Amino acid sequence: MSKKSVLLYRRGGLGDTLFTFPILEIFKKLGYRTIAVGNTDYFKIAKYAGFADEVYSEIPEGEYERRIIISFDGNLKPFPEERIWILEYYLKELNLPPLYSPILPIKFYENSPLKGKVVIHPSSGSKKKNPSLELFLYISNYLKCKNIEYVYLLGEAEAELTELLKPNFFSLSPLEIAKNLKAASFYIGLDSGITHLASYLGVKGIAIYGPTDKVVWRPIGKSIEVLSLDYECSPCFPNVCKERPCLNPNDLFKKLVELMEIFLLSNYCDSEKI
Repeated sequence: MSKKSVLLYRRGGLGDTLFTFPILEIFKKLGYRTIAVGNTDYFKIAKYAGFADEVYSEIPEGEYERRIIISFDGNLKPFPEERIWILEYYLKELNLPPLYSPILPIKFYENSPLKGKVVIHPSSGSKKKNPSLELFLYISNYLKCKNIEYVYLLGEAEAELTELLKPNFFSLSPLEIAKNLKAASFYIGLDSGITHLASYLGVKGIAIYGPTDKVVWRPIGKSIEVLSLDYECSPCFPNVCKERPCLNPNDLFKKLVELMEIFLLSNYCDSEKI
């Protein structure tokens, strides 16, 4: 094992893992061999992008010049104590320069079923962050009325929705999702790993934040517009109230339409059709 190598360990969801990709990329630019340990399905994206040289599910034996263990028992706590962007926190704690790419270097599939379409992802890793499906039915009906093609992006967490939400694209492979999602014309989703992936891929779109902190957990990249009802009680996650006014589907849809008129419909419709 080369002396100039770095091992990075991080377990968690897709969104959590994506925030470690810039760390790997920076170390690569600094001349290190990068070893990523955690969810291998997620880190395969980093390897495909050229950020990770090796990917493991468990920490391999060996000597490393740098060991970054992101966990509550590790040498880098997974979350900041103050309200700062999670990536800024990581780079500050590791004393690394911000030499990372704002867009993942992933090539899209030319024949992707998502190519040129609006992609809707109706879920996240926590039900506490999810508004009712009513919101997404509003969205798809709205797009249908505007003659704009859309497709629901569904995975393991949304398997029971495949008959309800159509048309849909179903995949269990994060790398395959990335290659297909890159081809989308627009994206609408919640504060989820897929939303963070869409933003990192440079796909234009809207991310709906309710009880989670948009300051700490804003996505990497500048293509996704964060939508929030900005209640004074937000953010409150994980101690979310039963009422969850921050996820009211009617209020969210109203704000969503305003953003879509600006960021989406101008690409599809002339002023007379709006």
